[in-house]
Amino acid sequence: MAVRELINGQAGATLSSRDRGLLYGDGLFETVRVVGGVAPLWPHHMARLAEGCARLGLPAPDPRLLATELQAVASGMEAAVVRITVTRGEGARGYAPPAIQQPTRIVAAFPMPPLDARAASEGIRVRVCALRLAEQPRLAGLKHLNRLEQVLARAEWNDPAIAEGLLLDGAGRVICATMANVFAVIDGALVTPALERCGVAGVARAEVLATQVRAQVRDLRLDELLDASEVFLTSSVRGILPVQAVGDKVFAPGPVTRALQQHWRDLGFPLEQA
Repeated sequence: MAVRELINGQAGATLSSRDRGLLYGDGLFETVRVVGGVAPLWPHHMARLAEGCARLGLPAPDPRLLATELQAVASGMEAAVVRITVTRGEGARGYAPPAIQQPTRIVAAFPMPPLDARAASEGIRVRVCALRLAEQPRLAGLKHLNRLEQVLARAEWNDPAIAEGLLLDGAGRVICATMANVFAVIDGALVTPALERCGVAGVARAEVLATQVRAQVRDLRLDELLDASEVFLTSSVRGILPVQAVGDKVFAPGPVTRALQQHWRDLGFPLEQA
């Protein structure tokens, strides 16, 4: 199925080569999973997008307009992934933002990729990436358009048996995976890394934290993670994925992971083949 796309609400429109999203990564994006025309995590997506626009000084798009455009591009698709991209729009040459901003809005629908039932059941293998995330508190947590760190980290391996890469910061603290957030059960407590220095605050992470009010958000050392009784990843597209191994350290899906997988299903997301 061909990708369906609207640029500023228009089908068949093109993106200017002077758009600051293309030139400088000056913008934000959301990756929204849609099932049967419904986006269960929509409030989390809109909350993150609004926060990101405020922190970057971008005029935020109307969520009602985005919802209408999402429905238009995903129409007739039982399972889709819709990417919403907001850039600062065109501007003169140079880094200075334009005095009058006219943001570019791109809403595109893609077929939902197949889901691996075995991965959901047994877990995935993860490696520790050599790349270290740089600290930038002004951008920490945002899903901004510059994903070069993730691109370089993902280029570190091509072994199909490894599904994800774990990213640390310069001090060796666990931050996230290349496309997911990380949770661990340590001494009976659910823990996820603090993201005030770097990393992306995912919407699936937000959903878990909203339901697990006693979860700890704090710095997490790699040795602590490796001693955990359960480790799992969260992703708006892939859902709740148990971690089977980090390098040579083996884990088994536990009761916390299974309960959150059931919560994911209750939201309307299948964990198995789409």
